[in-house]
Amino acid sequence: MNEKEIAEIRRRYRSDRSNISRICGCYVNEKKEIISEFDQSLGMMSEDDANGMLGLLKKTLSGHIGTNILEIDFTTEQVSSSEEYSLISKLRASELKDPTLRGELFARIIENFELDGSYLILLAHDNYDVFDVNADGMRAEDSTTVYSYVICAICPVKEGKPTMSYYFPEKCFRSICADTVISRPEVGFVFPVLEEKETNIYKSLYYTKNLENNYSELANALFANDLPMPAKEQKQTFGEVIEESVGEECSLRLVSSIHAQMNEIIEESKNEGDDELPVVNKADASNMLRYCGVSENKIEAFEKKFDQSFGENAELPPSNISGAKQLQIETPEVSVKVNAGCGTSVDTRVIDGIKYILIRADSEVTVNGIKVNI
Repeated sequence: MNEKEIAEIRRRYRSDRSNISRICGCYVNEKKEIISEFDQSLGMMSEDDANGMLGLLKKTLSGHIGTNILEIDFTTEQVSSSEEYSLISKLRASELKDPTLRGELFARIIENFELDGSYLILLAHDNYDVFDVNADGMRAEDSTTVYSYVICAICPVKEGKPTMSYYFPEKCFRSICADTVISRPEVGFVFPVLEEKETNIYKSLYYTKNLENNYSELANALFANDLPMPAKEQKQTFGEVIEESVGEECSLRLVSSIHAQMNEIIEESKNEGDDELPVVNKADASNMLRYCGVSENKIEAFEKKFDQSFGENAELPPSNISGAKQLQIETPEVSVKVNAGCGTSVDTRVIDGIKYILIRADSEVTVNGIKVNI
């Protein structure tokens, strides 16, 4: 499922566009006990409340593919016989109307999801008529398929903070406090996925807000599938592989060049209108090092450590490796951010035995917004 297809589904999460008629789920307290279950009609809510609930579900389709949104593949064997796949498949077929199936899912989530405090498990089913686009760019009159899917969002619930309000009947201010506040989803999933206008029952989308923790135990319990390393850990591990394998050749210019090459791959993908997620494998990363003049024995060491850390056939999104467009240079006392493409403006030198970071200052220089002279 690419970004264009995800955006197509996201646009439906408004009360005047969605076929979602009801939201069901349960409230779980900090002791992992179900306090209440609910099955509520959106038609009985106000428009604002309905859009608020749909907005929470919509967050499960937010973020970036390969970072917040991960694609999970099912094997043919899983589809035919696995207990995990059978449960979510039956939930979808029942359109979430079977309370026994919902209870099984709740129990599986509660047992394998660790979160400080209370949370809501929200479930919804949607049927989406998928239309082709004619050669003239207009939508075809008849839909080609009906995309039937379930969406789940697990949202932390926090106690509301007191705030001041003006009470008109008595013409005075007073303190008010909401009982609870539902936060955006911490984790969630969509099953199955929509690919090239067709339903693909061999895939599911898994969402995680936290880039440091993707709740892999939960994903394994729901899908019997291992998740890739969290995005933040990918970046840190890639850096460690570079440091350990390249050694003394790991210079500012080397890291700056790799950063620039990663961002170039991202930009090329955008410029070409490619909806698929760009990825970098071991060979790609080795060629980046080779381009920077790293010796072959160091590259061999890099490839070995890459396999040990990520796996032989691993593919990493360059956005997870390069992080932001800016290059960040830090010492314990100083932090410097350099815009993409300007890495050559910064260099390192040893002058009279002392190490320095040198920054070219040919243009205007300001400190705390005040122009200074050099």
